[in-house]
Amino acid sequence: MAYLKGDKSERHHRDDRGDKDGDDRGGKRGGGGGGFHRRKVCRFCSDLDFVLDYKDVRMMQSFVTEQGKIVPRRISGTCAHHQRKLTTSVKRARNLALVGYVSMGQ
Repeated sequence: MAYLKGDKSERHHRDDRGDKDGDDRGGKRGGGGGGFHRRKVCRFCSDLDFVLDYKDVRMMQSFVTEQGKIVPRRISGTCAHHQRKLTTSVKRARNLALVGYVSMGQ
């Protein structure tokens, strides 16, 4: 079976590719994409009316996943200062049984 570089009907073989993972980005791995991503802003810093309180169950549940894990900074967009306070507040709410350690079901 002769492989021609211009022939699209033939399948690529491992020895025909230059890199191991088969992408055409120069061997780099990862998402690529290169699109514009908006920087996340801490909602506690931007809105002074949004107070961090462990007794506010609805707000605490928005920072906890269905598995009961606290949402990390890179996903929620909170700053380091407020993430530390948020973690303490979620743990207090868990201790008082306002927020569960895990969700119900499944």
